[in-house]
Amino acid sequence: MKIIRTEELRGTDREVISPDGWTSVRWLLKSDGMGYSFHETTFPPGLECDMWYKYHLEAVFCYQGEGSIVNRDTGEEFQISPGTVYALDEHDRHTLKASSELKLVCVFNPPCTGREMHDEDGSYLPDTE
Repeated sequence: MKIIRTEELRGTDREVISPDGWTSVRWLLKSDGMGYSFHETTFPPGLECDMWYKYHLEAVFCYQGEGSIVNRDTGEEFQISPGTVYALDEHDRHTLKASSELKLVCVFNPPCTGREMHDEDGSYLPDTE
């Protein structure tokens, strides 16, 4: 059994602060052997970030804040608020916009290794191990 406390991860290699302005606390990673990774991501107000997980599937639960997600292939925009779940089940190219501070819980499959940052097209590179 694993017991993980967010406050114990702050300031460690499991807290990733992006140059774009988002912060991700990575509770579970590939090395934890669960078959997925589990993160808390915080977007500050006003941040817009283009992403495209070509090699990962992601499910996201919003528990605080408001914003929207845009499907960049269709132009559809969906509002996000507490209680909203979105699943990027087709490697969707998307833009996440934070109207207020967004607090999101994210699950990635395959699991992230921990230090991933978005590359030039907004994706995480596949784990080659």
